[in-house]
Amino acid sequence: MESESNLAGGRQKGASLLSQPKAVWAVAFACVISFMGLGLVDPILPAIAKQLHATDSQVSLLFTSYNLVTGIAMLITGFISSRLGVKWTLLTGMVLIIAFAALGGSSSTVGQIVGYRAGWGLGNALFIATALSAIVGFSTSGTAKAIILYEAALGLGISVGPLLGGELGSISWKGPFFGVSVLMLLGFIFITFVLPSTPKPKKKVSLADPIKALSYPALLTLAVVAFLYNYGFFTLMAFSPYVMHLDEHGLGYVFFGWGIMLAFTSVFVAPRLQRRFSLVKLISWMLTLFALDLGVMALGAVNGSSTTVIISVIVAGIFLGINNTLITTAVMQSAPVERSTASASYSFVRFLGGGLSPWLGGMLSKPAAFTVGALVVLLGVAVLIIRRKHLANINMDGH
Repeated sequence: MESESNLAGGRQKGASLLSQPKAVWAVAFACVISFMGLGLVDPILPAIAKQLHATDSQVSLLFTSYNLVTGIAMLITGFISSRLGVKWTLLTGMVLIIAFAALGGSSSTVGQIVGYRAGWGLGNALFIATALSAIVGFSTSGTAKAIILYEAALGLGISVGPLLGGELGSISWKGPFFGVSVLMLLGFIFITFVLPSTPKPKKKVSLADPIKALSYPALLTLAVVAFLYNYGFFTLMAFSPYVMHLDEHGLGYVFFGWGIMLAFTSVFVAPRLQRRFSLVKLISWMLTLFALDLGVMALGAVNGSSTTVIISVIVAGIFLGINNTLITTAVMQSAPVERSTASASYSFVRFLGGGLSPWLGGMLSKPAAFTVGALVVLLGVAVLIIRRKHLANINMDGH
């Protein structure tokens, strides 16, 4: 992606992770706030079900509508960003998140929240796809370090979000929705004044480009693995709050611990491991351990052991953090297309997995949902191993 890589005015291979232009920090700050939105909602799922007289499966559709629309909308993000430019695409996505998060907080039924979460997902798609390519494009320290910074923002947002969500949720389940809206408004102001305007790309991305990009075997392999892995990821997110038997504060602290593990391993552990082991071996191990962890959650749910589930959720952050950095870095190197197009293609497929799991899992008992999630993640390991030859030429040093 030459047009994007030149945004930073050239790369410095030896540059420090923290030695970044203001534009990178502006987008990273907005990413923290954006990802807080995911964690803010988790501690209030049982409260929503109780106060709005809804079933657990109905509430789980908050994740389904959000992920489904996010995934499908990824197909148009490149088309839009190549015409609006990076800054205006980011701002458009943020406006949608601000509006639909506030509307979610003003809802009186689960059906309304599910619908507004779909609109939130559209804004999320525009923001996420553009933010990742923008950080990589503006960075002067190379792709690998830029993605570590992106994953750090993700981890920080996911870890801090539940704490704030637990505090606001203890007042009212509406609080976290309004909290996301206000925080994203702050991010909008920050991006408006700090992120420089950039010229629109000379090459316009067509609506078909993200689908065409999946014809590259390496990108397709990673996307399918991410689809299956995300099934397990959102099984954890959607159903673990119900079997921990904690209030909003308690759930907030548990997911804070999970997010801290995710952030720490993304930034400090994953880079060290990827220098020592092969990509396929590392991802296979992380996904296998995550699948086993989901299996332990299933046992904890069967035995009614809240402690088992709590510990398993926090430990899952270790495997998820390492895997997130590895697979995102690999995607950026997996196909000779614009990074934004590769990100959109990959995210289109993986978010569909995140939309499917809360819907299907809602039809099962909680132990069965965790068990199926574990089996689907293991299927991802099988796909990775079978198609490993397609990943042999991926350059993971990011330079």
